[in-house]
Amino acid sequence: SGGKDMTGRLWDAKTGSAGPVLRGHIGWVFSVAWSPDGSQIVSGGVDAAVRVWDARASMLDAEVQGHTDVVNSVAWSFDGKHIASGSLDGTVRLWDAATGCPGPVLHGHVGSVRSVAWSPDCRHIASGGEDNAVRVWDASTG
Repeated sequence: SGGKDMTGRLWDAKTGSAGPVLRGHIGWVFSVAWSPDGSQIVSGGVDAAVRVWDARASMLDAEVQGHTDVVNSVAWSFDGKHIASGSLDGTVRLWDAATGCPGPVLHGHVGSVRSVAWSPDCRHIASGGEDNAVRVWDASTG
């Protein structure tokens, strides 16, 4: 989970007790998502950064910059190769999950992007924005 205490937190699903804390964001953490294999977690928040964490060691693996405002949503592709992030800056950004290298930047929403999700075949990204629009993007070309 993510919260206003500037951390991500892991929880024991059986007992509900708090586990390791992921520290590094500056401000609220708005979105977290597991990698498909469960080895990593991606997070985004007020500081406009997208961070990738080693889930087992609870350590920061990578930080990627590109958004110019709050990151509202992050999502890992089902094949584990890419991350999508949506921001108050009105963009959806794609990242190579292994290297952190930026991919296409998707423009089209008017206002904040509130949600991003991958299609099961990893060929498309859906995004929802405060413009009341849902957009479907080609993941390879935008």
